Amino acid sequence: MQEKKQFRTNMIKQLQTISKPQYEQMSYQIALQLYNNASFTSASHIGITISKFPEVDTYQIIRTAWQLGKKVSVPKCIPENRQMVFRQLEQFDQLESVYSNLFEPIVEKTVQTDSAEIDLLLVPGLAFSKKGYRLGFGGGYYDRFLQNYKGNTISLAFAIQLQEEIPLQNHDLAVQKIITNEGIICINE
Repeated sequence: MQEKKQFRTNMIKQLQTISKPQYEQMSYQIALQLYNNASFTSASHIGITISKFPEVDTYQIIRTAWQLGKKVSVPKCIPENRQMVFRQLEQFDQLESVYSNLFEPIVEKTVQTDSAEIDLLLVPGLAFSKKGYRLGFGGGYYDRFLQNYKGNTISLAFAIQLQEEIPLQNHDLAVQKIITNEGIICINE
């Protein structure tokens, strides 16, 4: 666990060196590759997190998904049981700041989404291996959610987030693809 904590700290420091113009350009490059990916074009319902710098910007992806007529659902964490549900987001003012400047859907203004309705889940993370494994932010919410999720999975990452090795545990699950500003890595295809 100490190894993961140190790994997270180091990765956050590296990501914080990205300038705002670099961040915007790399996020845009990643988004363009996503828009042309079959998993995205064929999806009618997307699960996506609300990004917080220095994560890849997801606001532009959400806007594009809406423009294309796709449904968008975003995660709501339930700290009492460390679970996560997705709720359909139709406009940004259905979000509220909960903790650590993270935005989540307002329960009274959104409807819960069954995980089976989500065709494509964009899985966040701090660091990724080229085998599709991810190191999250430490809450384990996505690890638990992915255990029962059957749809397509893609992670969006800046190239510096790709590592030769990351600390893994037995329950860690790989995503199917990682899209970076330098290209797409397909796992097990």
